[in-house]
Amino acid sequence: MLTTSRHFVLPLFLLFFLLQTATARAEWLREEREAMGTSITVELWTEDAAAGRAAMAAVFAEFNRLDLMMNPWNPSSELSRINREAATGPVTTTGEILEVVARAAHYSRLTGGAFDISFASVAQHYDYREGEQPSQQERASGRANIDYRAIVLDEDAGTISFGLPGLQIDLGGIAKGYAVDRGIALLSGAGIEAGVVSAGGDSRILGDRGDRPRTVGIRHPRKEGEFAVLIPLADTAISTSGDYERFFITDGVRHHHILDPTTGDSARKVQSASILAPRAIDSDALSTAVFVLGVREGLALVNSLPGVDAIIIDGAGKLHYSDELLRSVESP
Repeated sequence: MLTTSRHFVLPLFLLFFLLQTATARAEWLREEREAMGTSITVELWTEDAAAGRAAMAAVFAEFNRLDLMMNPWNPSSELSRINREAATGPVTTTGEILEVVARAAHYSRLTGGAFDISFASVAQHYDYREGEQPSQQERASGRANIDYRAIVLDEDAGTISFGLPGLQIDLGGIAKGYAVDRGIALLSGAGIEAGVVSAGGDSRILGDRGDRPRTVGIRHPRKEGEFAVLIPLADTAISTSGDYERFFITDGVRHHHILDPTTGDSARKVQSASILAPRAIDSDALSTAVFVLGVREGLALVNSLPGVDAIIIDGAGKLHYSDELLRSVESP
């Protein structure tokens, strides 16, 4: 949760300022690898370096396992098999995919479809590296297959099916948060009491720094290397969705990877949305939803959810805070 410490304001990528106050017996360990299409970082405080490195290795192995299961671009993944077969009938799948899809469905209902994993029906036609976007026909046909209500789960039977022939799903807006939570569970199970697991814009903090909370920076979406906000946090998750991560600009229009399910085009109401919540699976999904909803609807949603806070940077670069967070913020 958010601490009561009252210093901040600084920007959108998640940076952790770890004060290296190692003792003779304990130290911070840090390692970074690639998985799930992004940079994965694990940091922890331990008195047993060998045990700490073993715990870190277990976290990275878990990310790799989940990547093999939930990667929509890997034709051998479980998710790709679902996308190939679920429109023809129920597909038996893993309990983990059912769990993640069920949580996604919860947020789809809660947000009126602002969060919708079937956005992949259009997203599959984008290539951000090459600056390519769907044709009008591809966008229209893909948009006709964006409908979370056509994703049918039978958790008792362990199956998933699609009610639309061209529907595709992508768990990119929630799977990394799930993996971060799994990583924290592994660290806790190994006896680690302080650490961080990060996957791109999704992070979860275990414990604190002992005598002070951990300071997290939110990157400024338009000023590279600068921060918009600094926040002291302990034992919480934070996720940021921004329009600066994967994008290209054509004729002065920014096309980025966070799509509005109602249009099949990039959402453009805000520049970034950061969510604080107890679990990363929730902060991950909500940051995407709030980005799509915009300031007014996004804050109304967050203010209705116990234990959840938001920091939104609107299209003009102005900061907006959820009610509880606003009460604890002081501009420097």
